[in-house]
Amino acid sequence: MTVTYARSEVLQGLALNKAASSEVLLRLLHPEAKAAWRWLCNRAGLPAAVVDALVTHPDWRVRGEFAQSQGAAPENRARLVDDPERRVRAELAYGPQPYRRPAEPLPDETYARLLSAPDRVVRETAAQSASIPDRVLVAYADHEDPWVRKAVCRAWDALEPTAREALLADPDAAVRRAADRQACRTDELRTDQVLALVEDFERRDVIAEARLPRATAERLMDLDDSYLREALAGNPSLPPDLVARLAVDPEREVRRAVSARPELTEEQRAAIDYTVERSAGLGPLGWVLALDGDSDALRACTASAHRWLRRSAAVHPALPADLVELLVRDEDFVVRLMVCERQPNVPADALLRTVLEWDGYTSHDMLRMPQFPRKGLARYADDPSPFLRRLALHDPDAPPELIERLSRDESASVQRAAAGDARLSRARIEEFLRDPWPAMEAASNPALTEADMHRLLDELGVPA
Repeated sequence: MTVTYARSEVLQGLALNKAASSEVLLRLLHPEAKAAWRWLCNRAGLPAAVVDALVTHPDWRVRGEFAQSQGAAPENRARLVDDPERRVRAELAYGPQPYRRPAEPLPDETYARLLSAPDRVVRETAAQSASIPDRVLVAYADHEDPWVRKAVCRAWDALEPTAREALLADPDAAVRRAADRQACRTDELRTDQVLALVEDFERRDVIAEARLPRATAERLMDLDDSYLREALAGNPSLPPDLVARLAVDPEREVRRAVSARPELTEEQRAAIDYTVERSAGLGPLGWVLALDGDSDALRACTASAHRWLRRSAAVHPALPADLVELLVRDEDFVVRLMVCERQPNVPADALLRTVLEWDGYTSHDMLRMPQFPRKGLARYADDPSPFLRRLALHDPDAPPELIERLSRDESASVQRAAAGDARLSRARIEEFLRDPWPAMEAASNPALTEADMHRLLDELGVPA
């Protein structure tokens, strides 16, 4: 009897299977296994033989996917710098875009090759890449391509004064505008010109950051657009009397922006009529992130009555351990969530409390943190919540019979989670491989032997 497996899902699961040998992974690079390519290219820790096969694969789409891999080591992606296909080199230049974290940069010498590439698309894509470090960009302030010189302006604070002056006087108008855009943060004589020329989508950022002449600030106070007044309310150069006027603005978002200014005391913040709702999608305050990790100012932010300040402190990249301990007990759930999302040294019990309260995207990242307390999670196997029943699968002491039972749970999401558990019976894994919904997890189950994986590939028509 012919067994019909969920083809695409099984191939994708095999690409992710931690027990898969190099031989299995190499088979997945065959055109008959095309559904696995993206998953394989983005996998971390690939064996050297598989990396070699990826960077020399005859299909440029494989090489292009690997060029943007979030899991590959930068030095392995860098091997594609001389790829014969321009689209692959452009993908390498653009780089990966991981969620909520910067991409690891390529080696400096690779960026040097990309920025000096004869192909305009490749070098300009490299110059615009979010991963390229300032230390690399600053060396190209006199590059012959104006697009590259324009990109160099992003590294303004790292440039030598002579390089800044040259860019401000650049023969290309777009480069001069980019340089003026950076210089106006400290030079108010350039601000009006920048505001007159800037595109609408950039105007808010200029209003928030530029050093404002008094007359310009007063003119902006009368804008009908509350979105722009909100940006103005956070401008560090705004005079105190204008700050006071915006503190009683009719729009609550404007008042809230004023309340989060760094120079205000707690009493001054409390005097402003503002609210920070749990659902408010506020990014962290730049001035808080810029504070020294050991500073009294950062400690004041963690103790502030203002939720936005505490939320910003919660994601500070150098938050001391004692402040982490303080914020994981914060009354505001979003503060507690942000600490658990962003701080690698967050206490284990805080992670568990947050996961029990939050079935969101980042809860899965918390479950993978090494300090997450897994022992005893089997107690949630009969919880009414499918998410909490899934937690039971993370208990290292959960018996195989419990895993089997959860694999037949009424919730498809619980079944799917159980499908990847190595304690699941082989017969049940085989059943899952035929069902498109859990087949990917079943094929990634490390209980599958190498012989099992090769058998699956044989039956799916993938050549050895």
